[in-house]
Amino acid sequence: MIGVKIIAVGGLKEAFSREACAEYMKRLSAFCRVEVTEIKESPLPDQPSEEQIAMSLEAEGEKILAALPQRSKKVALCVEGKQMPSEDFAALLSRAAGETGAVSFIIGSSYGLSRRVKQACDLRLSFSEMTFPHQLMRVILLEQIYRGMMINANRKYHK
Repeated sequence: MIGVKIIAVGGLKEAFSREACAEYMKRLSAFCRVEVTEIKESPLPDQPSEEQIAMSLEAEGEKILAALPQRSKKVALCVEGKQMPSEDFAALLSRAAGETGAVSFIIGSSYGLSRRVKQACDLRLSFSEMTFPHQLMRVILLEQIYRGMMINANRKYHK
């Protein structure tokens, strides 16, 4: 059974996000072990400078890198990443299961991820050219992991 780790900057503030994530984590329990690690967002003023943002990303990045398992396929979710159809995402999960037995996904703050975190990852993945709130991104990610598991199991959920 593959291990799936999600490292997310920030928590789930809205009840609907917590409920949706809980539902997908329950569904996923038949296919994988899911672990979520939340990294506290670095505080920033309302209108931060570029330097303040960079320092914030570096501080968050240190915590993310410390939480990353040594042996897993590491995937950074970022806007400049590669987009792929659900079937290719399912294949990525399958390859990770065979190669390392684990996959780690990283969701950054509203300012993204540090350069060091992106460089430490095996893949940069984008779900869209659009920007999503990081709380909603966690729901979308869990749904896509579930969809990928269903594709790999030849189950009917996908279409």
